[in-house]
Amino acid sequence: MSKIILQREVVSVHVGQAGVQIGNACWELYCLEHGIQPDGMMRDEQKVDSEDDSYSTFFAETQRGKFI
Repeated sequence: MSKIILQREVVSVHVGQAGVQIGNACWELYCLEHGIQPDGMMRDEQKVDSEDDSYSTFFAETQRGKFI
């Protein structure tokens, strides 16, 4: 049985200062919801639940274990 891998992309368009501020707030919220710290590392307690891969909707893991 083959595994299907879906490539996902999120495109954010920010217009003006207000748009940039709203976009920044959204990405901060995504990080908080998925347990990703400002340095790109996932919190240890978030790593325990290996069944939850919802973070892959917005983030990809690098070879060094950081999420971008």
